[in-house]
Amino acid sequence: MTDLCSRFLSQKKLQVMAGVLGLVMLGCINPAIAQERMLRTLTVTGQGVERIPTTLTRVQLGVEVQGKTAQQVQQEVARQSAAVVELLRSRNVQQLQTTSIQLNPVYSYEDNQQRLIGYSASNTVSFRIPTEQAGTLLDDAVAAGATRIDSISFTAPESAIATAQKQALREATQDAQEQADAVLNALNLTRQDIVTIQINGATPPSPPMPLMSRAESFAQNAPTPVIGGEQEVQASVTLQISY
Repeated sequence: MTDLCSRFLSQKKLQVMAGVLGLVMLGCINPAIAQERMLRTLTVTGQGVERIPTTLTRVQLGVEVQGKTAQQVQQEVARQSAAVVELLRSRNVQQLQTTSIQLNPVYSYEDNQQRLIGYSASNTVSFRIPTEQAGTLLDDAVAAGATRIDSISFTAPESAIATAQKQALREATQDAQEQADAVLNALNLTRQDIVTIQINGATPPSPPMPLMSRAESFAQNAPTPVIGGEQEVQASVTLQISY
């Protein structure tokens, strides 16, 4: 009976040891399998571009005045700026806001001496308006008292940009998959699962458009021409694909 019990216990020990050894071996093999699977991946980046018309114009303009005293130039800037802002509001421009208010001394330099000769003040605003209305409004703003047109740029409505971004992402995803298929087919391999997805989307700012000078505009006795172009909406998608 004692020998039988000893044999039974020995068999149990062997079974436990075998189970432990199997678990150890499994733990050693799984990382290798996982690493091999990670090595068998292809990383591709697809590009998508959508072009949409720019139907909105963003303008920054203002009033600049020079005079003998700070109070004089500030009052004159305030008067002319109020007239310009009243005009812009009457035209229902969008996103009207003040962008800069400045008051600076003006000096002359003679015989290595600095002398205060007056002051310069300015007030600038920015706003957005449909492009087809921009040219006439610029002329009217100058007639109302604006003395500076600092910048002009074009953009599409936010809803159009959002729609274009989604389409560009779809194009980028399809482009990435087509690139992967082309490479794997050339190597007689088959695309399996998508392991990771990285989305990188960007919309570059539209470049400002140079404007015709005021002298040219009035010489031709016609509204300042403002013509919008197209805006590119770009997106890129990076896929890591197993094979």
